[in-house]
Amino acid sequence: MNTIQITTPSKNYPVFIGENAIWKLKSVLENLNPAPKNLLIITDENVGKLYLNEVQHVIGESFSCETIQIQAGDDQKSFENYIACQSFALSKGLDRTSIVLALGGGMIGDLAGFVAGTYMRGIRFIQLPTTILAHDSAVGGKTGINHPEGKNMIGVFHQPEAVIYSTEFLATLPQHEKRSGFAEVIKHALIADESLYQSLCKNVQTIDDLNGDSLLQALIRGIEIKNGIVSQDEKEKGIRAFLNFGHTLGHAIEGELQYKGITHGEAVAHGMAFALSLNENTVQIGNELKKWLKSLGYPPLSKTLSVPLLIERMKKDKKAEKGNIQMVLLKELEKPYLSSYQAEELEIKLSAFLEGN
Repeated sequence: MNTIQITTPSKNYPVFIGENAIWKLKSVLENLNPAPKNLLIITDENVGKLYLNEVQHVIGESFSCETIQIQAGDDQKSFENYIACQSFALSKGLDRTSIVLALGGGMIGDLAGFVAGTYMRGIRFIQLPTTILAHDSAVGGKTGINHPEGKNMIGVFHQPEAVIYSTEFLATLPQHEKRSGFAEVIKHALIADESLYQSLCKNVQTIDDLNGDSLLQALIRGIEIKNGIVSQDEKEKGIRAFLNFGHTLGHAIEGELQYKGITHGEAVAHGMAFALSLNENTVQIGNELKKWLKSLGYPPLSKTLSVPLLIERMKKDKKAEKGNIQMVLLKELEKPYLSSYQAEELEIKLSAFLEGN
């Protein structure tokens, strides 16, 4: 098992990552001060069937533990489930010493973190990721829910007490979830580690190549890259925006498709290819990326997508300024920067990109 220390202005905390890391959970809970009177596990129905009993077994009889399970899917990161979790916590008597455990992927981590960050003005929580994608989403303290007008528009920065990333949980991931998480690994490599990117291109020829020690080391490196950025810019006032590479278009695609038929990472993959097409120095990298992603089984974009509607959603992105769309681009590998576009200009470029896909 490996330990990575996350350092931010508001809180420092460990990420325990490796096989059977879940067994660190009890000692983490026992060492909290003040000691929690009770725990609330928030999970989804798919993850609950697979791992809830194991997590409860690890916790043992030392703590009173309640559980709420919601449906799976990113469309469940909603006001309705946020209120349901808050109401459940109140009904079970959670207080300011209580701990929320986020057992699941990015959707559960974001929702549970937002519940914890706003319950009684903020209580502690622990991330228990079960997906590849969550190597990114579980670290850094971004929490929130979706709004019909945009993804992750409602939320707070709320750092966890710990992230306990038990990699054996990844063995049950379906192919589309592996693709989703791998897109975030690729993102970290593109913005910060050219050697990692070249290694991934060479060694991952099918999505099933994501396994064992090579996957573990890629996840560790991704977490290290994110830590290096978040430690300098916890609340996205500057360079943390670079972690949104591919996300401006990706989030718009997800929203337009109502979070159905495409995963977060699959949408971000298209967003990264589009971003690479916007700088002549990275066009070739983008073309090679598209071919690689296609060979790995990433699905093409729906022909029903409307470019004007995508642009309208991109105008509501959190990075947007004065009606202009802020895109994260690359000057070259490892060299991200922000570039501002008027909507009309970007609409032309996006239309050309989609026609070529």
